[in-house]
Amino acid sequence: MTIFARIIKGELPSEKVFENELVLVIKDLHPVAPVHLLIIPKKEIPDFQSLTVADFPLLVEVGKIAQQLAEQFKITAGYRLLTNNGSLAGQTIFHLHFHLIGGRQLGALA
Repeated sequence: MTIFARIIKGELPSEKVFENELVLVIKDLHPVAPVHLLIIPKKEIPDFQSLTVADFPLLVEVGKIAQQLAEQFKITAGYRLLTNNGSLAGQTIFHLHFHLIGGRQLGALA
């Protein structure tokens, strides 16, 4: 069981920002910007590559929530919504999640 699965089950503490039946949103413990949230699907999916067509509505939900949170945290002028897929991309927790990052000038990726 991943750390995110344990957080979703309430076994570990987190700073919850939003929750519904599909996702949990928490503040990142090690933020890289003033706003750094993790949008975590409750369904245990190891990474983006493991998504199936049946999971596509979940991606739409993640997008809608990201837009709402960007407005709530006043970062609509510029933010990133990203996921790392696999260890070569920097994924360290193998439970699909998306980083919503903003609140300052963001540098180039790669």
